[in-house]
Amino acid sequence: MHNRSLTHYLERICALDSALCIKVNRSSHYRLVRWSFRLVSRLGDGMFWYAIMLGIVLTQGEDGIAACLHMMSVGLSGTLIYKWLKGKTLRPRPYEVHQDVWLAGKPLDKFSFPSGHTLHAVAFSVVALTYYPQLGMLIMPFAILVAMSRVVLGLHYPSDVLAGALLGALIAMVSFIFI
Repeated sequence: MHNRSLTHYLERICALDSALCIKVNRSSHYRLVRWSFRLVSRLGDGMFWYAIMLGIVLTQGEDGIAACLHMMSVGLSGTLIYKWLKGKTLRPRPYEVHQDVWLAGKPLDKFSFPSGHTLHAVAFSVVALTYYPQLGMLIMPFAILVAMSRVVLGLHYPSDVLAGALLGALIAMVSFIFI
C-alpha cells in the first residue's frame, strides 16, 4: 500500500512538472520572448560570467583574482557533477517527450536533469556575491532569467531547474569550506 501511494504521489509530481513546463514553454511562441530568452541562455553559456570575472579582475586587482579563481573552481566542480548526473539519470529533454513542448533553443547536450545552466548561474552567483555583494542587482536578475530560459526554451522541466539551483548553491557553499 505504501509503495502504491508513493508511486501515485511521484506520478502526480511528474504530471505537474510536465504541465508547468508546457505552460511556460508556450511563451516562446512570441518572437520577442523567444529571442530574449535565447540571448539570456547564450550569455548563460559562460560569456556573462567571463565578463563578470574580467570586470572583477580589472577593478579589484589581486583580490579579484582570488575571487575569480574561486568562481572557476566552482564552475569546474559544477560541470563534473552535472555531467555525471546527466549520464546517470538519462532523463530526456521535454521537447523529446511532449509534442506540446516547442524546442526554441539549442541544447548543449542530450539529457535534461539537472539544468547545468542553472547550476552554474546559482553557483557563480553565490560565490561572486559573497565576495562582492554590490553586484547583486546585476547578477541575481540574470541568474533568475537563465533559470527561466531553460523552461521557456523547452530544454528543461521546472524540476531540472530547481535541482540545478539547489546543486549550484550546495556546490558553492561547500566550496567555502576549502577556501
